Amino acid sequence: MSSMDSLRTLFPCLALVLLVLFTFSEGRQFLVGGQENSWKVPQSPDDFNKWAGKMRFLIGDSLVLEYDPKSDSVLEVTEEDYKICNTAKPIKAYNDSNTKIVLDHSGQFYFISGAEGHCEKGQKLLVRVLSAKRGSGARPPVALPAPAPSPVELLPPAPVPTADGGTWKGEYVCMAMFLGSLVGLALM
Repeated sequence: MSSMDSLRTLFPCLALVLLVLFTFSEGRQFLVGGQENSWKVPQSPDDFNKWAGKMRFLIGDSLVLEYDPKSDSVLEVTEEDYKICNTAKPIKAYNDSNTKIVLDHSGQFYFISGAEGHCEKGQKLLVRVLSAKRGSGARPPVALPAPAPSPVELLPPAPVPTADGGTWKGEYVCMAMFLGSLVGLALM
């Protein structure tokens, strides 16, 4: 089999794998601050924005904020209210201790603490969400822990001999890629 025939077999398989991945891919979750219960007055006033500056957020991603609801909350606010730490008229208010906010459009999102004096001490977050076009580059690692690897190990079958004494792996490569993508989706 010529290399051109192999490419003709491989391209449809690759297109199928990519279609499966993009069809079932969901946004990623980012634990704000990178650790549990980190939505509190930071050690340095710009800690949250330094953290956010290292991440690449896309439409469909989610922020997860963990905190003590008896002493704090999360407010989504306008840019102006973010700058002056105004808690009086939030766009949205959350106080459930484990807040998940879906980033549903590109642009900037502004969050501040609802606890008195916390925003002024740096408990505020600016998140820039990229559109699909601008966000096509590689992402830094996600702050949430990855799921445990599957104990099942998939090995592709041995190559099938051809009439000319060589081996042809095209169908098996395609099958292995497809099964690998399904395993990857199951682990997400």
